[in-house]
Amino acid sequence: MNDFVILTDSSADLCQEWVDELQVEVLPLTFIMEGRSYLNYPDNREMSPAEFYQKEREGVLATTNAVNLVQATEAIEPHLRAGKDVLVLAFSSGLSTTCSSLQMAANELKEKYPDRKVYVVDTLCASLGQGMLVDYVCRERAKGKSIEEVRDWAEANKLRQCHWFTVNDLFFLKRGGRVSAATAVVGTMLQIKPVLHVDDEGHLINVAKARGRKASLLALADKVGELAEDPAEQLMYISHSDCEEDARFVADEVKKRYGVREIRINNIGPVIGAHTGPGCVALFFFGKHR
Repeated sequence: MNDFVILTDSSADLCQEWVDELQVEVLPLTFIMEGRSYLNYPDNREMSPAEFYQKEREGVLATTNAVNLVQATEAIEPHLRAGKDVLVLAFSSGLSTTCSSLQMAANELKEKYPDRKVYVVDTLCASLGQGMLVDYVCRERAKGKSIEEVRDWAEANKLRQCHWFTVNDLFFLKRGGRVSAATAVVGTMLQIKPVLHVDDEGHLINVAKARGRKASLLALADKVGELAEDPAEQLMYISHSDCEEDARFVADEVKKRYGVREIRINNIGPVIGAHTGPGCVALFFFGKHR
């Protein structure tokens, strides 16, 4: 029987409805605001995205903690104990040590449960790029494929997962070391908006600049024409940090230009949003390469 657990972490930015639909387990990651730690559950039970981004707009800084070995073990072990095998799809190792903790936990648990299988895929993805990969992987499981076949599909296709995004406020990228202080100041004055992507090593890379918000949003749609394979046949994803209208503008543009039938839209959660700030829009699709 094809009966194994797919586990991811909350940096995948899947909402609770999609988690239930996909029958996937989610390990909540931690963010800290005003000296208090919160867990980022898919149902946003500890803080809503609207409240989180309002606090950021008011100048409250957020930080995040990666999963440690104990948390990783506690997420995986109950499934093994219950007789289930586990496939983990982890947040990019280029952005967090969460994947490393999950890999260490898996290696230790393999010795403790020699009759069970546990595999960790470093998705090299973030936000709904990771969530989209989880969705497609769950579809492979639903076809009756074995855990090894599904793992191999994820490994073979993860670098086809295109991540393109833009932000409205360069301050958060400056704080994270993605742009220099001078670039942030000049860019803000001239309304220069960066267009970034996640590369083959899972790192954020500043690729281009657009003059003004609308131009940066259109630049995201341009990337579908440049890179996507059979865009009309794909289910695409867009995530946003409290700017749904801009996300829907990009979705409408992509549908109009390329005949894409379905695009799923959700909030960027606090774990990613701590680093992007409000006003980020990200588009995810499968392409020839990243």
